[in-house]
Amino acid sequence: MNTEHNPRFVSRLTRNTLALILAGGRGSRLKHLTQWCAKPAVSFGGKFRIIDFPLSNCINSGIRQICVLTQYKAHSLILHTQRGWGFLRGEFGEFVELLPAQQRIENSWYAGTADAVYQNLDILRMHDPDYVLLLAGDHVYKMDYGAMIARHVESGADMTIGCLEVDLETAKEFGVMAVDEENRIHEFAEKPDQPKSTPGNENLALASMGIYVFNRKFLFEQLIKDADMPGSTHDFGHDIIPSVIENYRVVAYPFRDEENNRQAYWRDVGTVDAFWTANQELIGVTPPLNLYDKSWPIWTYQEQLPPAKFVFDDDERRGMAVDSMVSGGCVVSGAVVRHTLLFSNVRVNSYTTVEDSVVLPNVTIGRNCRIKKAIIADNCNVPEGTVIGEDAEVDARRFHVSEGGVVLVTPEMLGQVQHYVR
Repeated sequence: MNTEHNPRFVSRLTRNTLALILAGGRGSRLKHLTQWCAKPAVSFGGKFRIIDFPLSNCINSGIRQICVLTQYKAHSLILHTQRGWGFLRGEFGEFVELLPAQQRIENSWYAGTADAVYQNLDILRMHDPDYVLLLAGDHVYKMDYGAMIARHVESGADMTIGCLEVDLETAKEFGVMAVDEENRIHEFAEKPDQPKSTPGNENLALASMGIYVFNRKFLFEQLIKDADMPGSTHDFGHDIIPSVIENYRVVAYPFRDEENNRQAYWRDVGTVDAFWTANQELIGVTPPLNLYDKSWPIWTYQEQLPPAKFVFDDDERRGMAVDSMVSGGCVVSGAVVRHTLLFSNVRVNSYTTVEDSVVLPNVTIGRNCRIKKAIIADNCNVPEGTVIGEDAEVDARRFHVSEGGVVLVTPEMLGQVQHYVR
């Protein structure tokens, strides 16, 4: 059956699919940005949270049964999900359920990705889906999961793994698969020292995106088997996938932009440098991630804020932003903002310049500051006269300076009490 020309076939599949978003990880490589919240709750792109991207992909793909599995410092993630994703109608079998780690089966917290799903098996059985779509909650991308599920069904697979083509050096940080001409996986290695290349291109490897489609019965069987396996780390990449590729049909689904015949946009914003870069990309004239795409909107919860405002027009005191993105509630008061992303409710005061930076929500930057190539975390109150990004050695005494020279500033580093992200 040609699913590309049969949307009803795809819609039946997505209607009978349960999506599980694993959103319990700390994301320690983001350093102080995840000191008080899980990585999926971190702000991104001006007014969104990272979790909004897989959630929006589900909604736009026609998947309306979604469970979000939480664990590490989940309060702000739970609040955001409740506020922004409560519009689905239970009367129609639609929902976004929050599944915090609660020791439902074991007397321990989630021990791994597979264990997180295993501990919620009773809930999965209650929902009784035909297919289970397993997603990571900490990546930024736009993807139609319906096409992947349709390919899974057409190929007769027990499990399908979403994958990207990456260079061999990058592949060392991922689960890497070797496939045959039909994309059936015959080898899988988690973070290998010498990744296997793809057929026909010795410079690229197929890396797992952490996106899996399972037949329900097959998933349940493998989770129960893994739970009883001595020495297992109860992780999909380390344990379950290597154990099933020999005796079951496990297929790779390459994630590509078919219209432009290139690798589709996907970002793991898991480091300070990657987070800064991905936000900076959005400022470009033709960014690789189009947030203005009306056919694939990114949904979120946001406050009802007034429009951004730019005040004062004197030669030495002009409120302006150039090559920048400025969110609602911002006031640029006699300051200059260049190639910078201002999130919601940011105030930049007079005689200050901010360049090549990412300023997260609810930040106030005082007068006469000079800030360059920085990430200013939520709720910072940057004192008057502060200089950031001009001397890495001086910055490192107070702030976190990444390998790429990005300066991360948090309220605690400024001597301000901060216990949680909004």
